[in-house]
Amino acid sequence: MKKFRKVLDGLTTSSPGGTMGSPSSGSAAGTPTAAPTPKEIDIQETLVSENFQMCKTVRHGFPYQPTALAFDPVQKILAIGSRTGGVRILGRPGVDCYCQHESGSAVLQLQFLINEGALVTACADDTLHLWNLRQRRPAVLHSLKFNRERITFCHLPFQSKWLYVGTERGNTHIVNIESFILSGYVIMWNKAIELSTKTHPGPVVHLSDCPKDEGKLLIGFESGMIVQWDLRGKKADFRICYDEAIHSAGWHHEGKQFMCSHSDGSLSMWNLRNTIKPFQVTFPHGKIQKDGRKESCKPILKVEYKTSRSSEPFVIFSGGLSYDKAGRRPTLTIMHGKAITVLEMDYPIVEFMALCETPYNNEVQEPYAVVVLLEKDLIVVDLTQSNYPVCENPYPMDIHESPVTCTAYFADCPPDLIPILYSIGAKHKKTGYSQKEWPIAGGLWTVGCNTYPEIILTGHADGSIKFWDASAITLQMLYKLKTSKAFEKPKPVEGRAADLMEEDPFAVQMVSWCPQSRIFCVVGISAHIILYRFSKYDANTQITSLEVPLQCESEDVISPSDNENNPCFSESGSHSPQTHHHHTASPGSKTPEGNKDTIPCLKVKERMVRVPPGYQAELVIQLLWVDGEPPQQITSLDINSAYGLLAFGNCNGLAVVDYLQKTILLCMSTLDLYGGTDPYQRLTRSPRRNRQSTSGLTELSDNQQSIDMERSKSPTSVHYPTSLHNDPRVLPEPVASLRASHCSPVFYLLDNVKGPGRKLSLPTDLKTDLDHVNGHCTSPTSQPSAGKPRVPMGPEGPRLTRRGPGRPPFRKAQSAACMEISLPVSHTEVGYASRRAMLQQFHGVTMYSHDEHHSTPPYSWTDKESRENSFSRSRSSSVSSIDRDTKEAITTLQFGESYGRKNDALPNPCLWVGTSLGVALVIPMSIPTDHEERMEVPVTMGPSGTVLMLKGSVLRFGFLDCMGSLIQSPYEVWRDLNGPEDPDRVRKRKLVHFSPSSSQDSTGEGHLAVVCSERQAKVILMPSQSVLFVHNITESSFVLRADVVSVSNSVCLACFCANGHIMTLSLPSLRPLMDVNYLPLTDMRIARTFCFTNGGQALYLSSPTEIQRITYSQEMCDNLQEMLGELFTPIETPEAQNRGFLKGFFGGNSHNFDREELFGEASAGKASRSLAQHIPGQAGMEGMKVAASGVVGDLARARIALDERGQRLGELEDRTALMMTSADVFSKHAHELMLKCKDKKWYQF
Repeated sequence: MKKFRKVLDGLTTSSPGGTMGSPSSGSAAGTPTAAPTPKEIDIQETLVSENFQMCKTVRHGFPYQPTALAFDPVQKILAIGSRTGGVRILGRPGVDCYCQHESGSAVLQLQFLINEGALVTACADDTLHLWNLRQRRPAVLHSLKFNRERITFCHLPFQSKWLYVGTERGNTHIVNIESFILSGYVIMWNKAIELSTKTHPGPVVHLSDCPKDEGKLLIGFESGMIVQWDLRGKKADFRICYDEAIHSAGWHHEGKQFMCSHSDGSLSMWNLRNTIKPFQVTFPHGKIQKDGRKESCKPILKVEYKTSRSSEPFVIFSGGLSYDKAGRRPTLTIMHGKAITVLEMDYPIVEFMALCETPYNNEVQEPYAVVVLLEKDLIVVDLTQSNYPVCENPYPMDIHESPVTCTAYFADCPPDLIPILYSIGAKHKKTGYSQKEWPIAGGLWTVGCNTYPEIILTGHADGSIKFWDASAITLQMLYKLKTSKAFEKPKPVEGRAADLMEEDPFAVQMVSWCPQSRIFCVVGISAHIILYRFSKYDANTQITSLEVPLQCESEDVISPSDNENNPCFSESGSHSPQTHHHHTASPGSKTPEGNKDTIPCLKVKERMVRVPPGYQAELVIQLLWVDGEPPQQITSLDINSAYGLLAFGNCNGLAVVDYLQKTILLCMSTLDLYGGTDPYQRLTRSPRRNRQSTSGLTELSDNQQSIDMERSKSPTSVHYPTSLHNDPRVLPEPVASLRASHCSPVFYLLDNVKGPGRKLSLPTDLKTDLDHVNGHCTSPTSQPSAGKPRVPMGPEGPRLTRRGPGRPPFRKAQSAACMEISLPVSHTEVGYASRRAMLQQFHGVTMYSHDEHHSTPPYSWTDKESRENSFSRSRSSSVSSIDRDTKEAITTLQFGESYGRKNDALPNPCLWVGTSLGVALVIPMSIPTDHEERMEVPVTMGPSGTVLMLKGSVLRFGFLDCMGSLIQSPYEVWRDLNGPEDPDRVRKRKLVHFSPSSSQDSTGEGHLAVVCSERQAKVILMPSQSVLFVHNITESSFVLRADVVSVSNSVCLACFCANGHIMTLSLPSLRPLMDVNYLPLTDMRIARTFCFTNGGQALYLSSPTEIQRITYSQEMCDNLQEMLGELFTPIETPEAQNRGFLKGFFGGNSHNFDREELFGEASAGKASRSLAQHIPGQAGMEGMKVAASGVVGDLARARIALDERGQRLGELEDRTALMMTSADVFSKHAHELMLKCKDKKWYQF
């Protein structure tokens, strides 16, 4: 508990001195002042470092790039291995565990120790791992690394502790599961094959023990050789040399015959009585051609041969289709008697497995389902019904149904929101599923006591948005919204317009949601915004369309002037002012020339449409084409239901829309927002030169030579693309009132207000540089390395580097999930000239801009080039990844009750605007309070002249009262506008305000504004605009995500940096509380999808198909064990069926096989130490804590062992009592029989 007292402004500034680095005041001109605080503020901060701990909680979605599958038929849990070394273990809904091999090697095979709570994994680095599943977070108990041979196949018989391991050399080794030590017993390939065989049989592809006799091991080699090895006699019983390569084999449960699948698409059946040739060979999908030959077929990769008591055996296999049928999808074939059913799959089959009633391989199998693991899906086929329906998957495996493009995370939502969304979403669920319950129902999970409503939103490339219930660390689909339904279907176009059109025109870029009012806003890739209202009733509606021309011909740019090191912000200079006009058009209108000027990218449905219950589109806002170029992407968005306003911005400027009156209130360039207080000087460029540079880049964009030539130039000497206007006009004074109309009078001001031209000269630490590959501008905070010479640039420079004013640098709306960036060996240098240099040094590739969705081909960067080329990032408040042009973009917006000017006595509705040059602006608004006036009287707003400066692009705003509590944005209470006419229903808007003055006592006035940029955080007292606290978050990296969140009944500032660090800072003192090097930025997917929320939680897209949730709260880490599901539950192993006297007498002697005697060290000896290395595991955090406690750990283990022993003794006692009862009954009957037959003669029987 610490008290912070506000002192004179500037004393708490901790950043080094610089030209613009951290001015200690937020005055209009951005120059330091020392305004004393009006009153003393005492704030008691309750958060300390002990309140924070970083921990992964749960992973949702489909395992990315799956490779292996295993199922425990007793515990009924499923394991899936992946190419990146991950293992997902699934049970009943809620039982979902993710494990990761430290090596990151692909998982080749999985083997459960059935009903033992353990799992064996074989990885591509030739290592076996034993995982303990008897704890909520599984951990590796043992590892065994093979040094000289590569693992190809593993087999673990049921209730055996000896694992058979086949290798690439054709040898078979045996591993003791308990000790994880290699046995001295080895089946060498040259002993298994005949001596007369001249070729190597190839790797081992199959191992299985004979159901009739466990002492017989069937070994299948890739070349087509099959050997049954007698483990006791250490010799081969028989050898089969088949012409076709073998992929898999399966036994009949009686152990007298087996089936093999081959590379020519055939299935061969073999009888142990005659192994000279197969007694049956079938080509299930190979037809006989006219010339009498069989069609050539694809390999059958796997076959399973399962028997049933009540019907014919099931033969299930994948592959085997004929080659001549091109374009056919992957198939799973089920042969049941004479019936052949072919099931087509949407994705390639990775693995499948039949689920059977019994774990014993010598009993009738009775398969009831087939689990099919596809590349991007997991399905279960019900075998008990003749049409083989699919069981409904209860897991959230369809997150990637369309590639994810953005995410949002909302904790502590209104409690009635999840039930209503679920009830509406349930009406649109798919049908046709099997009536049978999901068979993977193992484990145990209960809802914890510390749960609260949480909702995750995912936006997708097809324009859909999914609402997920994320309460209690689970994930369940609630509702799906398709934004494309608001538009007409795009018509195919040709020519240059086709090159500029999106392949995914409806892709979602960002969302803004008010859970209290249920107002929902979506930003799409085609520079469109859709506003939705929620209703429980269907309705006939017509969507209103607004068109905003937030794009102009020429642009204001940042000029590298001769006095670029001058720390002053102003310089005299003038340019001839020019004017030009803006045009609006109705949907679908065209200019007389027939080009695409002044029309939007998409066409809104103009007719009345019937909309179902749920979210219903009310308003569509679209940016217009200008000069044949599409509009720039929208980079920031905020909506406020209490004000009825929606604000958005891009690299051209800011627009504010009144969605209640359906009018445009404000449409200004970023430059004009400053009024007369612009801290920069601007240089203009003519439209003709602008167009020349456009064509120049169009011609040379694919020219590698020109790109290489550009790389050789200093990033600080590049001529920058133009910005917004021919003429840098200055508004003489803040506009006090602007009449609202369908076409805002701001356009008139932009056209007619003239002022002196300005030339922008930036200090050295604010010089922007150009991405020579993508044509995007970097951070204004990027600093070139000291001492580097600056090479002047020729006049043709802009032609080589610049993109057209609205030219999108992409064609496909690629998802955040699709951006894979490999991580090569990197240098360990710490000092980097810029963000691009840092990330290129780490990644060796060019990064993306926020509006880019095609990955740029990687280039080889030298050390010098990687330092000189900076990392460009988006200025989007929702996706902090990269810039698009050197224009000053609007990066974040926030509505709230604040003070627009220093002399304001009372808070007013305000819009806070953050830009890519580290400037925060405050725009006050005048909003009518009366309901009727609000619907008729226009809202007035205009720049106030308040300018606050920070280092780097502004990312987030937050507001605290003078007691340190978070001030929520005001909102409107939800009301259903489509509900039936009810006299009691509320017709007027009910608003909830959180005014800064309402929560104050006599000790303080105003409120605190928290402003965070990509390098710096400031706490500013409003309305005096005095800087209370400043903290430089990072110098070597930059912040990707920042948010003011509530943790442990207090608030803090949470930041995620590009170097992988997650940090929390106390508020308002900005004292560092936590700094964890959690996750390196290996690809831009993480940067695009990372988001914080209240309660100390966050999430990001860990792979294109998976969402990873994490927590940085110590309280949640402590409660996490209770929230996770139990993977292992004590279940009695089913007893083997009584085989009968005759079957036991004539059917072999399999139960007398003693593996311990055969494979143990006493008889088999020790294996060579150089063959494999044993590595003891850490056994996870729980095991480490137990081991660290010494005697306590021993006692805990002993108690667990005693509990298990006592349980078994209890079972044994019950069985003994049952046997004694049976013996007494038998003795009684025998005595009665003896008395009855006592006096009879032998001939009387």
